[in-house]
Amino acid sequence: MKNSVIIKSFPNGIILYLDPELSFALLLNDIADKFRASSSFFKDAKMALSIKGRTLTDKEEQQILDTISQNSDLNIICLVAEDETTNQHFVKALQQSDPYAAGADTESGQFYKGTLKNGQILETESSIVILGDVYPGSAIISAKDIIVLGGLFGEAYAGGNGSKGHFIAALEMSPENLKIGDFIYQSKEKGTRWSIKPKVHPKIAYIRNNRIVVDPITKELLSELPV
Repeated sequence: MKNSVIIKSFPNGIILYLDPELSFALLLNDIADKFRASSSFFKDAKMALSIKGRTLTDKEEQQILDTISQNSDLNIICLVAEDETTNQHFVKALQQSDPYAAGADTESGQFYKGTLKNGQILETESSIVILGDVYPGSAIISAKDIIVLGGLFGEAYAGGNGSKGHFIAALEMSPENLKIGDFIYQSKEKGTRWSIKPKVHPKIAYIRNNRIVVDPITKELLSELPV
């Protein structure tokens, strides 16, 4: 256990170094032992997590998060990639999604790394950045803003507190349904996710003249965005 799992800290988070050769089943046991032994130190802190040392599938990452949750009170709010430049862009996007945010903390917003598949629902009281795709049959519900750094093909509900001053943005947007505040938008592009189509452009949905409009993201639009 001493060599297979090593925990080191960085500002507002921890780095988990994992043995690249040990079987994953044994590695999970060592992770459980490590966090159980450290539970009194971390208590119920909210932290970002970076995993290094071996390549993991999405399923394995989720198993690690579940193991940490089951063996400590630590709250992992996001998984951080090793590419620091990419992470800075993610943080910037999250900060821009909430004009009152001083930083990318859990009070102003959060990250979710992974793909939402059919039947999955992700709900939060914060603004949220999804690092992955949102497939048909899944849904994101946020009291504030939603940014999808991937494709939005399912459902998204922003401004869950009833406010229309929020938005939904995605690198590729072909949703089943959108809702911002009390306004509902039904896309005419359902099903285009699986068809051959021209190059897609990042888009943003927001309220204009008391209805939801979906426009390509441009510098000019962002400077004039009524949110």
